Amino acid sequence: MGFCAKTTYGLLALLELAGVQAREERLQVAEIAARQAIPERYLEQMMAMLRRGGLLRSIRGARGGFQLARPAREISLLEVIQCLEGASENRPPGASSAEREVIEQLSSSLLEQRLARLQAISLADLLHERDAMLQAQTMYFI
Repeated sequence: MGFCAKTTYGLLALLELAGVQAREERLQVAEIAARQAIPERYLEQMMAMLRRGGLLRSIRGARGGFQLARPAREISLLEVIQCLEGASENRPPGASSAEREVIEQLSSSLLEQRLARLQAISLADLLHERDAMLQAQTMYFI
């Protein structure tokens, strides 16, 4: 079970912002969209959602842009997903049966495990993995 396009784009944008957070830089939507090949209008909508959700801070003006509202280590993937997608409750319609109950229990268990895993992973964790991957790519072997 992967992420929808909105969540993937949102995470890409947040990783860009997490990457410049230590230098207290701001990034504009156009810059993030160009770096990550995200449609700019679509990204604007997501950034507004993330700002309203308290994950981003926007600064107006010529040198304005977006920053993370909190340190990347304090922003979990679960928080990002819930901000962009909302909380989901999938309960299939239909009459109750033992078979449906078994399937519903499995579905609930998987959802709980997914939510716990997403809560445990922060933007800083993803940034660390990205940096390790980039460092491994730049190593040259003779």
